[in-house]
Amino acid sequence: MVLLNKQEVESKLKEISEEWVLNNNCIQRALVFKDFVEAFSFMTSAAILSEKLNHHPNWENVYNKVEITLSTHDAGGLTDLDFKLAKAIDVVLAKYK
Repeated sequence: MVLLNKQEVESKLKEISEEWVLNNNCIQRALVFKDFVEAFSFMTSAAILSEKLNHHPNWENVYNKVEITLSTHDAGGLTDLDFKLAKAIDVVLAKYK
């Protein structure tokens, strides 16, 4: 995986939901669902996408809240794969609005 430079990261941020925020060498997003079942349903859908991409998020779930952090650990920061997964997660989230 090729690490993205600052300009590439800024460009890629424009291609995903503005709810993703840049934090050091990661992109993060905090989500709130109506209840635990909906949050877990989202996580299950996102897990299937993650497995298909062979790229797995760091995330935390407490009841109806899910916090996601994406970074490519092998590369030491952000790569195209992080933004590809973020876009896929954005598509999954559209069904919860």
